[in-house]
Amino acid sequence: MFTGIIEEIGTVLSHDIGELILECPLVTSDANLGDSIAVNGVDLTVRSVGESSLSFDVMNETYSRSNLQNLIKGNLVNLERSVTTGTKLSGHIVRGVVETTCEVTQFKDDNESVIASYEVESEYLKYIVMKGPVCLDGVSLTVMERDENSFSVSLVQYTQENTNLTRRNIGDHVNLETDIFARYVEQILENREN
Repeated sequence: MFTGIIEEIGTVLSHDIGELILECPLVTSDANLGDSIAVNGVDLTVRSVGESSLSFDVMNETYSRSNLQNLIKGNLVNLERSVTTGTKLSGHIVRGVVETTCEVTQFKDDNESVIASYEVESEYLKYIVMKGPVCLDGVSLTVMERDENSFSVSLVQYTQENTNLTRRNIGDHVNLETDIFARYVEQILENREN
């Protein structure tokens, strides 16, 4: 489990099918084999630990649902270590289970913030609610606008400087994890109707 508060922006050192190696001195500092690390919001298991790098195995299922398949050497990724009993829950409950990707459609300046808009398929959009939580590339954010095929979030200065979100281009795909509680409520209501 994660909070969606990014601790470090790592750099892709190597990416071959099924293996991802990242340079990430902060996250590496206390990493152990088998630890869970969120990489662009995807919960990956540490396979090996180097002096300032980590390697991970990546399954085909993960590639099919996330933007990890498109990573190349030099790309920047958002990183977060998993929650411990001493971790502050500053963001929201993030599972690290990316459901799909959404497409960046607009960046608009808003004083010191940036309004970022994303388009996503309706089967996922139904779990995105106004003022509710959403996780994009592992970043916990609050939905500020929503219509029939897109939603927007505000990226404050801290988020702009400490994540990879404003380094994206229009048309890029970011990983999306919707609110798990919305999914639970839907399933409970469906079961009551049956």
